[in-house]
Amino acid sequence: MATPVLYDYWRSSASYRVRIALNLAGVEYTPVVVDLLSKAHKSPEHLKRNPQGLVPALEIDGLMLTQSLAIIEYVIETRGVSLLPDDAAGRARVRALADSIAMDIHPVCNMSVVAHLLELTGGGDAVRSAWMQKWIGAGLEAFEKMLDHPDTGTFCHGDAPGLADICLIPQIYNAERWGADISGLSRIQMIRQACDALPAFARAHPDRNNFKS
Repeated sequence: MATPVLYDYWRSSASYRVRIALNLAGVEYTPVVVDLLSKAHKSPEHLKRNPQGLVPALEIDGLMLTQSLAIIEYVIETRGVSLLPDDAAGRARVRALADSIAMDIHPVCNMSVVAHLLELTGGGDAVRSAWMQKWIGAGLEAFEKMLDHPDTGTFCHGDAPGLADICLIPQIYNAERWGADISGLSRIQMIRQACDALPAFARAHPDRNNFKS
């Protein structure tokens, strides 16, 4: 069976999620850089992989998969890794946590969205940073409140890492990159420490995946 190929970019939080999931599942893959700064994601070659012109895309099992959460659920279903609870209520909770980041925080902080904001407003770096701090900070404050739940353990749900943690850690990276103050979010910081101690998360960190295209 061919080694999976992950088309990603080191700072892409969606790609970061998939790297964590593949590491947790023990799936070896070949990384291929799609340089967002040089607009390689809009090239005809990449648009054949993903018509949305986004990363990541994962070539696996003869398929070309897109959308990070869909990719992760495929890995869960085909590689025997337990990243979702066994019970329906638990799965609903974990998916709600994951979606609060992937569907609420991430879209408004996407590079193309913020670039259009700056184009419309004539803003510069200060506007960009203020926008990121506002939406990342508010989103993670809400996430912290969602963690005030009896099923929160060492990780977002129980004592093993799962889909919610996979979404949370890249968003913490973005918060720190853009200067959003989340130091007072104690539950998030506790979970961050637990994830940082795991090799699967450490190997997926952007600083360890800043390869040349």
